[in-house]
Amino acid sequence: MGVRTNEEVTIENFHGTEVADPYRWLENPNDEKVKQWVDEQNAVTKEFLSSYEQREQIKEKLTSLWNYPKYSVPHKEGEYYYFHKNDGLQNQAVFYRTKDLESEDLETVLDPNTINEEGTAAITNLSFTKDGRRLAYGISLNGSDWQEIRVKNLETMVDEPDLLRWCKFSSIAWNEEGTGFYYNRFPEPGTVSAGDESNYNKVYYHKVGTSQDDDSLIYEDPKNKELSFNPSYSDDYRYLLLTVWKGTENKSRIYYKDLIEGGEFIHLLAKDDGEYSFIGNDGKTFYFVTNHDAPKEKIIAVHLDHPEKENWKDVISEQEDVLSFAKMINNQFVVCYLHNAYYKLKVFSTTGKLLNEVPLPDFISISNVTGKKEEDVMYIGYTSYLTPLTIAKYSFENSNLQTIFEQVELFDTTDYETIQVFYPSKDGTKIPMFLTCRKGLQLNGENPVLLYGYGGFNVSLTPSFSPAQRLWIEQGGIYAVANLRGGGEFGEEWYKAGTLENKQNVFDDFIAAAEWLIAKNYTKTAKLAIMGGSNGGLLVGACITQRPDLYGAAVCQVPVTDMLRYHKFTVGRYWVTDYGNAEENPEHFEFMYKYSPLHNVKNGTAYPPTLITTADTDDRVVPLHAKKFAATLQEAHIGDNPILLRVEKNAGHGLGKPTVKIIEELTDVYTFLNKTLNNKFDIETGYQ
Repeated sequence: MGVRTNEEVTIENFHGTEVADPYRWLENPNDEKVKQWVDEQNAVTKEFLSSYEQREQIKEKLTSLWNYPKYSVPHKEGEYYYFHKNDGLQNQAVFYRTKDLESEDLETVLDPNTINEEGTAAITNLSFTKDGRRLAYGISLNGSDWQEIRVKNLETMVDEPDLLRWCKFSSIAWNEEGTGFYYNRFPEPGTVSAGDESNYNKVYYHKVGTSQDDDSLIYEDPKNKELSFNPSYSDDYRYLLLTVWKGTENKSRIYYKDLIEGGEFIHLLAKDDGEYSFIGNDGKTFYFVTNHDAPKEKIIAVHLDHPEKENWKDVISEQEDVLSFAKMINNQFVVCYLHNAYYKLKVFSTTGKLLNEVPLPDFISISNVTGKKEEDVMYIGYTSYLTPLTIAKYSFENSNLQTIFEQVELFDTTDYETIQVFYPSKDGTKIPMFLTCRKGLQLNGENPVLLYGYGGFNVSLTPSFSPAQRLWIEQGGIYAVANLRGGGEFGEEWYKAGTLENKQNVFDDFIAAAEWLIAKNYTKTAKLAIMGGSNGGLLVGACITQRPDLYGAAVCQVPVTDMLRYHKFTVGRYWVTDYGNAEENPEHFEFMYKYSPLHNVKNGTAYPPTLITTADTDDRVVPLHAKKFAATLQEAHIGDNPILLRVEKNAGHGLGKPTVKIIEELTDVYTFLNKTLNNKFDIETGYQ
């Protein structure tokens, strides 16, 4: 476990600083020695977790809580309403259609559960023709970001022969006739170096019924290999738009081509001065959501004949709350705002006049809003920490909101509550935090607390429901979510305050949350656990290396931990705008090296009980990060606290993970938390 020899140590020079990488050998997943090491790690982890006498109770209760029907927000295409539904414990939701949303007679369109026995096939892309007669859909296997696109004839319910490969983060834009579509993809493996397989994105046109080999190349920019291009049509199908992006950078460009007049693509918004999202057009007037000169975003109108900035019109100006997204439905703007990290939904006229605020509860997230420009109804999905997804139909004519797919109350909220507090970070910045727990909880310093965070990539942590969180609070625990800088909760400035040289603010915010919970007598160190995944795994890794004394347990999920080499693997280069590049930039190296979890593990330190999770086919945050971090912690750690690694087989970053694997993983996570925090789990009476 974590044993190495001096011959295995790689040393690299970063701008005059020599950095040792003793576990470089763990980067090769195909090495038999690495496979054996992973098997040994999994065996130790399994033994530790299986020894907890309430593990099966936890799994039984989780399975019970998970077993309820789950719907997605429906949308109408042609004569049918389409939506996903999981009966309860199906590995993947089935995609259905019906002509009547009140009917229980559903027709199966796509059932990913039938694609492979493991249940790891997931639907990852859906695009309908205007007339609703054809559907292009993407399928991903084993949690990969890569997907294959196929075409289904919705009249015969038979797949066409089409098969499109090498697609990732792809868009599909059908022509008005439904005979073909534009899409973007990456190069065929082998035609470029392995390091460029996520570069050189190109746009193609595919005619239904033909081979991918016959697709027409529409656009490429080989001089700027890191750019990607997502095609879409204008509302009137006259213009083909390309949304141009680079990694996770909070900027985009807009190119367009007039398909009637022809010619080359025109670079409409291409100065890299902000993010632009197309939401609709009225002839040559195009509407965009943008953060240009508006850190909290606004809606602008740009006329194609007069596209200069001085001719832009602010249709809906920047507000105090952050504009999260907007759509054109019923020839009006439906705008979703973030207010203190939860959602509000408002309706505006196309001239920018506020017409109505949709009457939704506080402390919710809106998962989706569906409806077309010419339709007079829309469907809204919203959720909270205490309630699963609720789906409602909204009528623009009478502002009526009606719940559909209504179910018997599965999760009674009477005895539970969510409150929001604001606590000071290290530099005095007020950080919001949601606390969900039983009502009347005693502040005696003895409550188990699970503190969750993310803090990056302009992602906002808004209220969400999970049966596992419900299990935690039913047992008497507190589920805390801190809205750290680096997220998008308060706009561009909040996001930038947690990136690059400001990344330490994110860790300070999370540490301050833990300290506040202890100071206010919600809990104590021995009862406080922290958890986060992906960028949130980096957060947890940095916080346990900076303050190992502060937590009773840590769950570090699919983490980024090697900040000096992350950009060298799969799509890691996308994250440079958030993290920096320590290899190329000496200034970046200086601040990244200071917090990089892998490089700040100190020998002879007692670290809290830590569970590090990853998946062997994760092609977003490759598992080498988790493996190297676990090995390094195990070597340096003193004391009896467990440092465990859990490697899921045939699973990715979380995308499309089957229900059976989700329940198994969460059983392990909550078993680990209960055992290390010394919670006595009991289904009937809660924590003792």
